[in-house]
Amino acid sequence: MHRQGWVVQGNHELPLVVIVGPTAVGKTMLSIQLALRLNGEIVSADSRLFYRGMDIGTAKPSLAERSVVPHHLIDIANPDQIWSLAMFQEAANRAIHATHTTGHLPFLVGGTGQYIRAIVEGWSPPKVKPHPGLRSVLEDWAEEITPQGLHDRLRTLDDASAEQIDARNLRRTVRALEVIFTTGKKFSEQRGQQPPPYNSFTIGLFRPRAELYKRIDLRIQEMIDGGFEEEVQSLLNRGYSTDLPPLSAIGYYEMIEHLSGRLTLRRPSL
Repeated sequence: MHRQGWVVQGNHELPLVVIVGPTAVGKTMLSIQLALRLNGEIVSADSRLFYRGMDIGTAKPSLAERSVVPHHLIDIANPDQIWSLAMFQEAANRAIHATHTTGHLPFLVGGTGQYIRAIVEGWSPPKVKPHPGLRSVLEDWAEEITPQGLHDRLRTLDDASAEQIDARNLRRTVRALEVIFTTGKKFSEQRGQQPPPYNSFTIGLFRPRAELYKRIDLRIQEMIDGGFEEEVQSLLNRGYSTDLPPLSAIGYYEMIEHLSGRLTLRRPSL
């Protein structure tokens, strides 16, 4: 059912407002405004916001913004403490439940599309134990043929999974192949699904492309002026490996390349 831009999904009683949209479209501002008006709390579904010390490059809500409305799943791990989809689901459902118990309205804001769908659609990740030996072989293979090459191999075996996994996310590519080789079945076919205990209202934000690109350019300018280069250098100085998945995120990867002398920093034309 569509009504005033809201999409109603499910027949369950517990309400959940979901706000999605592309980078720089205005999700943070809208979520805070709505949460203030509707006595809400915000549960982040942006995997980059989990990590401490990654503030500027992720456009993380400021401490002032987080003091106005309670936020969950922000600054909950260090960059070398990688969170899986299953860990996120457990923590997000716990935060949503805690918000309901206080009589507040939870807002799930993303972010990461797969994480949003996992909550709204009630995904159950494959329960296959890690296979360290196989994982090591796959990681060595990725070094030989590049992460993109390994992702291409995944696509030949399970196109549906490849569509859901960013080729730069080596950890998730390896996990999908690990499950496939361990079970002999496609990773995408092993993901269970059960009705989630929420009545979800999804708000999808959009802007004209030219306007959105201008907002992205402005955000990049603000990040650079706000010390993004120094933030990334600080993470490297603290010993975090450039191979960590959080540091391969858009923006961080390019800034690391710049700090390594492989890219030249050029400010966007506004």
